[in-house]
Amino acid sequence: MLKTAELRQQRTRNRHGNFAWHRISRNWELYLMILPVFLFFIVFHYVPMYGIQIAFKNFSGVLGIWGSPWAGVEHFIRFFNGTYFKEIVWNTISISVYSLLVGFPVPIILALMLNEVRNKHFKKLVQTVTYAPYFISVVVMAGMILLFLAPETGVFNQMRKFFGAESINFMYEGRYFKTIYVLSGVWQSAGWGSIIYLSALAGIDPELHEAAVIDGASRLRRIWHINLPGILPTICIMLIMNCGSLMNVGFEKVFLLMNDLNRSHAEVISTYVYKVGLINREYSFSTAVGLFNSVINFIMLLTVNTITKKLNQSSLF
Repeated sequence: MLKTAELRQQRTRNRHGNFAWHRISRNWELYLMILPVFLFFIVFHYVPMYGIQIAFKNFSGVLGIWGSPWAGVEHFIRFFNGTYFKEIVWNTISISVYSLLVGFPVPIILALMLNEVRNKHFKKLVQTVTYAPYFISVVVMAGMILLFLAPETGVFNQMRKFFGAESINFMYEGRYFKTIYVLSGVWQSAGWGSIIYLSALAGIDPELHEAAVIDGASRLRRIWHINLPGILPTICIMLIMNCGSLMNVGFEKVFLLMNDLNRSHAEVISTYVYKVGLINREYSFSTAVGLFNSVINFIMLLTVNTITKKLNQSSLF
């Protein structure tokens, strides 16, 4: 009995192995095309994980990673007990949640609105105008923000003066930093982010709308009961991916817009890692801070993925 079962399992494994090899050999061009992407992730995303261990060591460039003395969780405790821990974590979380709450629905709303536009020329014009900011580099974007918000010559302060209000130096007052960061990000990425939702809307069966029109459903009713449920799986996937990078506030724009007067509202984990890691050369400590940030992101990814799976919606795994 046991020998028969083992032989059966062996035959099954051989059959699956032959089938997999036959499939690869039959579609070798497709596998060859994906090979560079696979190698990219291996070389630049998985191999560097070898260096994560310096978060638990007192790293020395002379001794190397393996030769550096073990420190355990000393660097994590130092970060948790640090003066700026609460401030940095709060800034990172508040900016991330603010960006998610404001920035995530905008591409969905924009896609739903564009999908209802019947004039093709006007639709293409709106798409071009909304897509264009995405291709502006972060450095140029930061320069534009500084020019628009300049206290004397900026567009916003000129408008304030026109209506009799006093000018405000937005970049020197920390309470405005998060709003400036989030709204400029929405302006830059909303149009580009709507592309995936427009693609999902294009896959909805037109017969559903035709039947709804015959039943007397208004346009808003059709958007609510047909379009939104149709793109809900895509929305869930994008929400999971956004929550998985919740703590990864963009370093470049924060660094370019931050100054000594708004630092208490602008300093986030990524800029703090840059400061202690590359400027102060505390490699082990900065790696520990970065690892803490990655673990929080991973936990958020698993949590949101589990919630969407429980709700019988799309999930990553």
